[in-house]
Amino acid sequence: MALYAIGDTHLSLTSNKPMDVFGGGWAGYVDKLRQGFACVRPEDTVVLCGDLSWGMSLQEAREDFAFLDALPGKKLLMKGNHDYWWTTASKMNQFFQENHFTTFEILHNNCCLYGDVALCGTRGWFYEETGDQKVFKRELIRLEASLKAAGERPKLCFLHYPPLYQGYRCPEIIALLEQYGVERCYYGHLHGGSHRLAVEGRQGDVAYYLVSADYVGFRPQKICE
Repeated sequence: MALYAIGDTHLSLTSNKPMDVFGGGWAGYVDKLRQGFACVRPEDTVVLCGDLSWGMSLQEAREDFAFLDALPGKKLLMKGNHDYWWTTASKMNQFFQENHFTTFEILHNNCCLYGDVALCGTRGWFYEETGDQKVFKRELIRLEASLKAAGERPKLCFLHYPPLYQGYRCPEIIALLEQYGVERCYYGHLHGGSHRLAVEGRQGDVAYYLVSADYVGFRPQKICE
């Protein structure tokens, strides 16, 4: 059994917004994802760090979910800034049940357990959008709720937005990660030329890693056994 993470699958099997047009390795990315998941076994867990589908509704994203569900492993789903299909947990779980999608679990306002390790997370927020303080404060509340739910267990955190970036730090999010003893934080959102601005490795008490699909070659990154 192993734990993996990857973000930003940006599937568009029926919503006609493929990522191939952006270049930078996105050509044929659906096949690359299918091949990349070959390293995952059915008993493994994969955290999907947001921006999963371009569908504007659950129904429009149905084929994208069917694709993800057919890939090996249990998947923990997180919200990204482009996941317009995201609704309440009850509605999403009902949709998954009705469509016989059996490999999904939602990571949102909660934590999930991987053995003795707590998997925590939320979408986060980004400097481009910090003008909306209401949304930012809500994300802080969600992150702290997830971290509190973990209790005294060792914690890994997953975000969509990077909590730090060359020339930028989100002190409120970083403070929560350090306050609750998070060991490692994995994030997505950055693509193409923005990869060079990513911050990775230990910063203070936490180690940070970028797992955007195009950054990791569309192959889920193994975190631990």
